Amino acid sequence: MSEEEREAGEVEPSTEDAASSALARARAQAAKKGIRPGMKPRPRRRRPHPGGPTKGAGGRDPMTIGDQVERLVGDRGWQVDVAAGSVMGRWAEIVGPQVAEHCEPVTFEDGVLSVRADSTAWATQIRLLSSSLLGRIGDAVGPDVVHELRVHGPSAPSWSRGPRRTSDGRGPRDTYG
Repeated sequence: MSEEEREAGEVEPSTEDAASSALARARAQAAKKGIRPGMKPRPRRRRPHPGGPTKGAGGRDPMTIGDQVERLVGDRGWQVDVAAGSVMGRWAEIVGPQVAEHCEPVTFEDGVLSVRADSTAWATQIRLLSSSLLGRIGDAVGPDVVHELRVHGPSAPSWSRGPRRTSDGRGPRDTYG
C-alpha cells in the first residue's frame, strides 16, 4: 500500500501497521517520562480536590461529628432508641412545662412510653390528654417511635424496709392472724 493511497483514504492500513505504530508511540511517551522496561510503577500522588474535602469519598475525608454520629446510628439501627432517648431528654419541651412539672417519663420499651404522674388527679388528666401528647411526640421525633402512652399514678409507700418487717409479705396493719 502506497502513501498516496493512505492519504486518499481508499485503502485502510493493516492491523499490524496500526499496532506497531501504537507501540512505537507508547514507547516514545514512556521514554519522555523516564520510564524504562522492567521498572516498577511509582505510586501516584493524589491531588487534593479543588473544592476541598468531599464527604465520605472512600471514608477517608474528614466529616463533622454530627455526620459521623448519624452514620453510626444508621449503621447500627439505633434510630428508634435515639428517638426514644430524645423524648426522655426533651420531655418538658415536647409536652410543655405544666405537664412536665407533674409527670415524668419512666421507661420506653417496644414503642410503649410509661409515664408516672405525681398524683392520681394528674394521672387521670394525662390519660385524657394521651392522644394529643402522642401527636406532639410524633411531631417532635417521628410518627413511628411511640405507639402507646401508659400512665401510672403515684406509687404506694413500701413497707418492706425497717427494723420490724416480716418475710411473708403481710402489711403494716396485719397484727391479728
